[in-house]
Amino acid sequence: MRGKGRSRQMPSRPLTRPLLQTLPYNQPIPGGLSVGMSVYIQGVPSEHMKRFFVNFAVGQSPGSDIAFHFNPRFDGLDKVVFNSQQGGHWGKEERKREMPFRKGCPFELVFMILPEHYKVVVNGNSFYEFGHRLPLQMVTHLQVDGDVQLQSINFIGGQPSHPQGHGHSYPQQGSLPTMEGPPAFNPPVPFVKRLQGGLTPRRTIIIKGFVPPSSKSFVINFKVGSSGDVALHMNPRLSEGIVVRNSFLNGSWGSEERRIPHNPFRAGQYFDLSIRCGTDRFKVFANGQHLFDFSHRLPAFQRVDVLEIQGDVTLSYVQI
Repeated sequence: MRGKGRSRQMPSRPLTRPLLQTLPYNQPIPGGLSVGMSVYIQGVPSEHMKRFFVNFAVGQSPGSDIAFHFNPRFDGLDKVVFNSQQGGHWGKEERKREMPFRKGCPFELVFMILPEHYKVVVNGNSFYEFGHRLPLQMVTHLQVDGDVQLQSINFIGGQPSHPQGHGHSYPQQGSLPTMEGPPAFNPPVPFVKRLQGGLTPRRTIIIKGFVPPSSKSFVINFKVGSSGDVALHMNPRLSEGIVVRNSFLNGSWGSEERRIPHNPFRAGQYFDLSIRCGTDRFKVFANGQHLFDFSHRLPAFQRVDVLEIQGDVTLSYVQI
């Protein structure tokens, strides 16, 4: 079963769990698996990759049943194997002799949970559909292992839970970020989206994308649509290796801020941004690590009602 073209389905109720995770990864799926959920994985296959796998498992222990086993294999006859395991026995193997992954090249892998099957999307393109063999309600854990560097995992849909990671500063459960509306997968650039209800304290914007090798710079603006004021102007400049922040109020630019502990934007690499609006500042995380705070210069920040992204960037996911 094969699909073609870019997938535009938009699951609701996102849960973002950025990770810089060592393997094997074997963690619960927040709230369990249900129709309408998606699992979004970013990673990089090893230069010497032979195979890796993603399992939707019934339990965490070795030997647990596996509802869906996704297994790319570089073994001379490059292919992707799909299967299930029950009672210690593998089911009927399905194969696709096409390899959507390249050694050493970053990828985006999305599993969409649909009523009849898992839909697999790789780098924005529909790749395969695997019919359900076990009830979705039985699936409790996601497992990833093999010759791959796991950069991030996001569960989109399902029950709300707080992010988990090691050494990262995330909001605790008592102050969970809020997000509105459905996410957009692979939206075109320039990207302009109205923020329904404006910016409110604790509202969080998630932006995932890829910096093309030829990129010079791109811009993320939080604007007041009626006046053109920009409460936060964020400008990664690849040619200079800096991230400039500023505001544009009443027709004039403010003073630039450039200091950051590290630069997460590099040509040819993916990035994962979380921009949270607080009562007195924007707090920005990149790839799971705090990047900068930007104090509000527009006192009535609730008037900000437009998100604008333009420049040399490819967007894979935006959640407002």
